[in-house]
Amino acid sequence: MTSATLSKPGFLRSKVGGLPPAFWALWTGTLVNRVGMMVQPFIGVYLTQARGMSYAAAGVVMAVFGVGSLLSQIVAGWLADRLGRRVTLTGGMVATAITMVALGYSTSLPAIVATMFVLGVTMDAYRPASNALVADLIPPQERARAYGLLFWALNLGFAVAMVAGGWFAQAGYGWMFGINAATSLIFGLLVWRAVPETGPAPGERERGGFADVFKDRLMVAFSVIIVLSSVAYAQAFTTLPLAMTDAGFTTVDYGLIIAVNGILIVLVQPLTGDWLGRRDHGTVLAVGFAIIGVGLALTAVVSSLAGYAVSVVLWTVGEIVTAGIQGAIVASLAPPHLRGRYSGVYGLSWSGGAMLAPLLGTRLLELSPVLLWLTIGAVNLVAAAGLLAIGPALRRRTA
Repeated sequence: MTSATLSKPGFLRSKVGGLPPAFWALWTGTLVNRVGMMVQPFIGVYLTQARGMSYAAAGVVMAVFGVGSLLSQIVAGWLADRLGRRVTLTGGMVATAITMVALGYSTSLPAIVATMFVLGVTMDAYRPASNALVADLIPPQERARAYGLLFWALNLGFAVAMVAGGWFAQAGYGWMFGINAATSLIFGLLVWRAVPETGPAPGERERGGFADVFKDRLMVAFSVIIVLSSVAYAQAFTTLPLAMTDAGFTTVDYGLIIAVNGILIVLVQPLTGDWLGRRDHGTVLAVGFAIIGVGLALTAVVSSLAGYAVSVVLWTVGEIVTAGIQGAIVASLAPPHLRGRYSGVYGLSWSGGAMLAPLLGTRLLELSPVLLWLTIGAVNLVAAAGLLAIGPALRRRTA
């Protein structure tokens, strides 16, 4: 692709143009919030080094955070439909800022456990509201591109946060908590000022509930598929570093090869989102899951840093293919007055899979690294096959 092509107005418009100002306010807030999200990636180091906890105690505290995160998807999904998208997102971010400060000042184990649980509930509460906002603001044919751009903002912000968080952790953890709180507050206030309420009118907010979501057999089937895919995908960030260190590599080696993931997403994903978003969503997602599965399975036979990098490149390509598609599918399945709840169940599927991932992955790793990666690859291929099976039903609902 030439620089002349990249500079053409039509090319740029197809990638980032044509979306309303309210979406870009949401996008900007998401980026700012993600840049400041330094506490979560370094919380294990903080608990063990700054608070003197054992690995076991730190693990329990982080598990409590995970339970809070699981609950947040259901609670926030209900609030997004009941009170509105804007108030749920803003309230969640303001509560996150307050809890961040409280956690930074907590010294006793009970206080840390309590604030970590609250933080788990508040930190991810924005997701169902954000997903519902996009579904409300963006027409169906552009939703995959919009969700893909939010995915890109998350990855760009995360890359900055990882570098900045490491520096601030050395300078003093207080900086890390303060900046994380400030960016959460900025996100919430930006949405409150620049994003209108898009949810159903007050008279419509009482109709339906989570029972309606779970009666939707197509949504339930899709959620099960998401659990499978997230169990597989999360291995890259849970058991892959363990497998590499067991094989004689260092944490620096893992950091280098996982950086390939972020770099490729930031460089490539915005260039492909509009084209992929206009293809059949079920088929595109199945292809992406299959590529991720093959890339993860390839880890079973690599033994060099270059080999690990190749496997990361492959499953990252699959991740780029899937970017934005899942959110677009959920938006197409959800009636407008239940978009928050549908997004909450979708978020619950991701969080549940991420919590199951280390339990399954570490057990398989103890048995055999080869068994681990072949099994995980097979799990994602099963998810891809499941998508192809429900593909006709997805197409009918979309139509």
